[in-house]
Amino acid sequence: MQQSPRDNDLRGAEVITDPKGDRKRRANEQDDPDLYVRIVERREDGIVVRGAKLHITAASLVHELVVMPTKGMRPEEADYAVSFSIPVNTPGVSIINRSFAPAELNEFDYPASSHHSMPEGFVVFDDVFVPWDRVFLAGEVELASVLARSLGLWERTGGLVESVRNGELYIGLAQLVSEMQGKDKDPVVQSSLSELIVYQEMIRMGLDYACEHYETSQPSGMVFPNTLAVNATKYYLAANFHQTIKYLHDLAGGLVITVPMEADLRNEESGKFIRKYLYTRKDVDIEARMRVYNLIRDLTADAYGGWWFVVALQSGGGLPAQRTMMNRTFDMEKAKAAARKAAGIS
Repeated sequence: MQQSPRDNDLRGAEVITDPKGDRKRRANEQDDPDLYVRIVERREDGIVVRGAKLHITAASLVHELVVMPTKGMRPEEADYAVSFSIPVNTPGVSIINRSFAPAELNEFDYPASSHHSMPEGFVVFDDVFVPWDRVFLAGEVELASVLARSLGLWERTGGLVESVRNGELYIGLAQLVSEMQGKDKDPVVQSSLSELIVYQEMIRMGLDYACEHYETSQPSGMVFPNTLAVNATKYYLAANFHQTIKYLHDLAGGLVITVPMEADLRNEESGKFIRKYLYTRKDVDIEARMRVYNLIRDLTADAYGGWWFVVALQSGGGLPAQRTMMNRTFDMEKAKAAARKAAGIS
C-alpha cells in the first residue's frame, strides 16, 4: 500500500511550563513535590513520571508530547531534570482543554477566530511510564537549562515570524479603515500609521539580523538564529505591542466593538438601517467596511485578539526571561573595553 506524505508527517508539542507552585522555592522545596514534573521511579526498562505542564498549545492535536525542564536544575533537583517524548495517547496522560473561541463562530463576524481557534492544554502525567529509548534526560542537571534555553530561542523566533505577518495586517487594516472614512490624508492618521510601520519594521529587521548573523553549535555544526538578536527583538515586540495596537484602535474608532453582526445585516428590517447609516461614499462597500472592522476587532479586541494579547507578552517566556538572556549573551567585556578606551583608561 502506497504511503502518502502525511503518513510520516509527525507533529509534536513543546511541553515545558510547570505549575511551579510557590515561586520563591525550588522544585524540590514545594509543599507538593509534583508541582514540577519529576521522576518517581527508575526501572530497568525506563522511568515513571508524575506532574503537569500548563499552556501547551495544540497538545490534544499532535502525535508527540516533547517534554523538557522548565528551567535549570540543581544537583538536589535531579529527579526534576527530566526530558522525554511520548505519544499523546500514552496511558496516564490526560489533557484538559481550553480554547479561546467556540468552534461554531461564523467567518463574517469572526474572520480570525473561526479559523485559528487553537486548544490550550493542561497536560497531566499521572505515573506515566517512559521507555529508555524515549528519554533524553533523567537526572543530568547540567543539561536542563540548555534544553530550556534552546526551546525558548526557537519559540521566540517563531513568535517573531508570526508578529511580522500580523504587523503587516495591522498596517493594512489601519490604512483601509482610514480610507473608508475619508481620513487617509489626515496628518494624525499619517502619524499613527508611521508608528505601526516602525513597530513592524523594527521586528522584521531584528528577525532578519538574527537569521543573517546566525550562530553555530559546537561540535555538531548545527545552525541557529542569533540568540541576542532574537531575545532583544522579542523583548521589543512584547514591551511595545499593547501600546502600538492603540494606534489602530484610535484610527478605527468605537465601531471596532459596536459594528452589528452579520445576522443583523442580512435581516431585511435591520439591514436597511445598517446599510443606510454605515454609508460613507459610493465607492465604499458597506459589507466590505464591516468585514474590515470585524477583522480589527477579532485580531485585537475579541477572541483571537485576547489570546494574542497574552501570547505576545508571554510566549517563550515573559519580559524577565528575555532580560535574563540579553544579559547573558551581550558582550559586556567588549562594551567595557570601549568605555575604558573612550574614558582614557589604559
